[in-house]
Amino acid sequence: MSSQRPSSPFRFVRKEWVLFTSYATMVAFLTFGKAWLGTNPGLGFGWILFLWLFAAMLSSSFAVVRHADHLAEKLKEPLGTLILTLAVTSIEVMMISALMLNGDNPALARDTMFSVVMVVLGGLLGLALLIGGLKFGEQNFNLKGVNSFLGLILPLSLLCLVLPNFTKTGGDGMFSPLHAVCLMLLSLIIYGVFLAVQTSRHREFFNEAGWSPSDSGPDKHRGSIGAESLLLILHLIPIVLLSKQMAHLLDYRVHQGGLPLEIVGLVVAVLILAPEGLAAIQSASRNQMQRSVNVLLGSVLATISLTVPAALAISLIYGKPLLLGLSPSYMTLLAVTLGSCIITFGQGQTNILQGFVHLLLFIAYIVLMFD
Repeated sequence: MSSQRPSSPFRFVRKEWVLFTSYATMVAFLTFGKAWLGTNPGLGFGWILFLWLFAAMLSSSFAVVRHADHLAEKLKEPLGTLILTLAVTSIEVMMISALMLNGDNPALARDTMFSVVMVVLGGLLGLALLIGGLKFGEQNFNLKGVNSFLGLILPLSLLCLVLPNFTKTGGDGMFSPLHAVCLMLLSLIIYGVFLAVQTSRHREFFNEAGWSPSDSGPDKHRGSIGAESLLLILHLIPIVLLSKQMAHLLDYRVHQGGLPLEIVGLVVAVLILAPEGLAAIQSASRNQMQRSVNVLLGSVLATISLTVPAALAISLIYGKPLLLGLSPSYMTLLAVTLGSCIITFGQGQTNILQGFVHLLLFIAYIVLMFD
């Protein structure tokens, strides 16, 4: 019997090359970024900087999700999916916080959150349903778990993104300080209750019907929980520290190109959701629709429950104006999307028709953004 060779430093460097390239990018921008971005870069050099920064942050985001996925295999469901969701949401919260503190776009947090909702419930969910339906016909999931997600997503999204347009003290898309504090507390409390339900009291709601712990399969990753957690955090650091430079480049590209301001939120959403979306689509292609649903709906719920309180806290502490209320066209699209989710997940099975419907809603979102 041949013994395994111990891991060498070279093998670690080869496996974690993203860590080294992202830190090299971080050092370069922290050292020379002020000179590069102090005066608006030209069109060609500006695009080079943007693509370089976008690639570095996106690769770090994929690495964060990879280590979160390793933790998911060790901790099993539903804790595994929860770790993945919280890792991605932490990227979102930190990026939005950095962009809010270093920019002057009061609608940035709202646009990012709405982009996350539409990218997930429209594009990613549609692709997952379509790919899974084409391969397996109909796919099953745990109806109680989906209802738990939707039961919170529906009221919280309306409270956070619609209600600010109709309050007595505001009505202009913004919350008063009293309303902001109340919403922060309500969002955090209800999400805490949900976590208790998901991880303890009713964790069976978020597993396939008839699932047992032995179905998770063996743990394929040798790294300890502590090592995987440390690597996850190390990959998060460049994303946070590079967010300021990304905010400047995005702002410059939008104004120079005459693009809608919502593009900033969409780019941030893509950076955040690309790796998680890939994981959800892969799960659907392996006939693991419950895991796909957990990842996608969990991402939307965490976005609304955690990002809104973070944005409101920054607004109150630093005096940054925060516009949360959606426009009438976006409010209509949000209502249609949430209603479609209720119908899609109403019977415990999914198919390709529902996938096309959700993709159609995502296309409508893109069209509305430019018109």
